[in-house]
Amino acid sequence: MARSIEEINSRIKRGKAVVLTKEEFLEVVDEEGVDSAARKVDVVTTATFGAMCSSGAFFNFKHTDPPMKLSRVTLNDVPAYGGLAAMDVFLGATEPSQTDPTYGGAFVIEALVKGEKVRLKATSQGTDCYPRKEIESWFHLSDLNQAYLFNPRNAYQNYGAASNGSDRVIHTYMGSLLPRYGNVTYSTSGKLSPLLNDPYYRTIGIGTKVFLAGAEGFVAWEGTQHNPGAPRTERGIPVGAAGTLALIGNLKEMDHRFLKAAFFHNYGVSLYVGIGVPIPVLDKDMALNLAVRDEDIVTKIFDYGVPELSRPVLGQVTYAQLRTGSVTINGKTVPTAPLSSIVKAREIASVLKDRILSGEFTLTEPVRSLPTIPEEKED
Repeated sequence: MARSIEEINSRIKRGKAVVLTKEEFLEVVDEEGVDSAARKVDVVTTATFGAMCSSGAFFNFKHTDPPMKLSRVTLNDVPAYGGLAAMDVFLGATEPSQTDPTYGGAFVIEALVKGEKVRLKATSQGTDCYPRKEIESWFHLSDLNQAYLFNPRNAYQNYGAASNGSDRVIHTYMGSLLPRYGNVTYSTSGKLSPLLNDPYYRTIGIGTKVFLAGAEGFVAWEGTQHNPGAPRTERGIPVGAAGTLALIGNLKEMDHRFLKAAFFHNYGVSLYVGIGVPIPVLDKDMALNLAVRDEDIVTKIFDYGVPELSRPVLGQVTYAQLRTGSVTINGKTVPTAPLSSIVKAREIASVLKDRILSGEFTLTEPVRSLPTIPEEKED
């Protein structure tokens, strides 16, 4: 049994496709086996919703009169990068406000998507073709020529869990970690996570259409820190951080339910991004990959209390163990807590399923595969 993306799209357009969320697919596997699931199901929707610091947005403003080249720019007092063409600006999600350390770029992005006004302040040295030297104005998302989310690193394939063996509380992008291994935090949707269901990137590649914060988005490139050479289990699942995706989508079409700003105490601002990826069931091997469960996915627990880049590994656990609410470190029972939302991930998988069934969302062939082995570097 084998089917192509073209054949699946034809079934979607004719209203004949069988589309299931990842958890619904597992129910079919439990009841009928992988062979039957592979024959019966066309598409499985996967999803994740978590803090993705490597995110941001490009904006293009309408020209002023007289014209101006935006140079030193703030949006709601958050510095944005103006070193592009005259009215192009990039805002990083984690950039902090100049006046409020609990506010930053992610909050500006969320405010725009929610329909709120944002204050633009900018100065320039002035040139013959762009003589205006300053501007202060308010704008809505609809006032911009273009606004699109461009996230260099999203949807980690797997990620390490965090604990803290030091004698003090530390505040990190993995949340606040209590001293002497007082807690463990982790961030993934586990069995629902897109790249864990396509571990060798057979269907997810450059050009793949995805659900990005409520809008249609696309995989623009491999994500930064993409590491396909990470150690894998016998099932091919990376044990630690591996693949990542660079994603792009129209901010004007996004839904603030799936794009949320956050502030991590004594760390900074981040952006929670909702991502859904439809995975076509091309053959039995693809169905076997899609049958992965939390008990099959292993990650390492790192000691963030050690400030060096090569943090000590405290042990390995499955996501099934993490989701029980506690794990054991050095003989001690330690509570666990997720930083990502499985509830939101389920919602995204369901919304994406409905869009595919309605014919609103079809699948795309990657125009280029993601790297599956590390690039060799010359000395």
